[in-house]
Amino acid sequence: MSLYRSFLFAPGNHARRTEKALALGADAVILDLEDACPAAEKVATRETVVAALQRPRASKGYIRVNPISTEYGYGDIVACVRAGVDGLVIPKIERADEMRTVEWLVRQIEREQGLTPGGLDLMPILETGLGLANARAIAEAGTRVRRLNFGAGDFTLDVDLAWTADEAEFAPYRAALVLASRAAGLEPPVDTVWVALPDTDGFARSAARARALGFQGKLCIHPDQVAVVHAAFTPDAAQVARAQKIVAAFEEAERTGSAAIRVDGQFIDYPFLYKARRVLAAARAAGVVGA
Repeated sequence: MSLYRSFLFAPGNHARRTEKALALGADAVILDLEDACPAAEKVATRETVVAALQRPRASKGYIRVNPISTEYGYGDIVACVRAGVDGLVIPKIERADEMRTVEWLVRQIEREQGLTPGGLDLMPILETGLGLANARAIAEAGTRVRRLNFGAGDFTLDVDLAWTADEAEFAPYRAALVLASRAAGLEPPVDTVWVALPDTDGFARSAARARALGFQGKLCIHPDQVAVVHAAFTPDAAQVARAQKIVAAFEEAERTGSAAIRVDGQFIDYPFLYKARRVLAAARAAGVVGA
């Protein structure tokens, strides 16, 4: 089971920040060619980010290319589909056909480069009203996409939405991404960044909300956010103990021919058992409990 709790952004044109980000223990690092990279340096930075990901590292390594609607998008993809790169993050996807186009292009480059077909991960960010409206179609586009990303910054700009501290305005859009992902058989989506860096408590609450809504992780823009995200998306000791108790009790009940029991007064049947096993699998993947 792979962990995709934290995706830490780093500007691709800053070698020191890139090197540091790759050593901070995030589940994945995204080297940015889009918003964090100035226009004058975008083309030259392509080789830089690929080279950075081809060196030994502990985290998975992704590159956020520029939108395919821009003058840089095509060239970014052509330059960045290389050995050593785990995946590409594709921003501002709005239609299923856009992801099919990216899929086709990446597959051709994989073949030319002698890479495993379909081996490069592709993660679209949905960050406009049209993109969110088409979430189900994008999820079901028949591409290699495994998970969707929510991009709140551009989304609030596009729909002129106020970004408040409690993020209540995002609830329907987050829920739509979770539902579209599940209906299409994808992994749970990854939640947006938190831009109010001094408000660390607010960030922790944002991560907890995303986890409660069914997201599997969160985008990070500062190294200090990684530990907060891991805490929110990793089962804690109480959750692990509860899951172990449910699994043990249910397995004992099955041996006596029962498939519905009570644990501490709560009714437990198969859905609760499967959820408990999922919690334990996540805990094992995070190293919280042994195999």
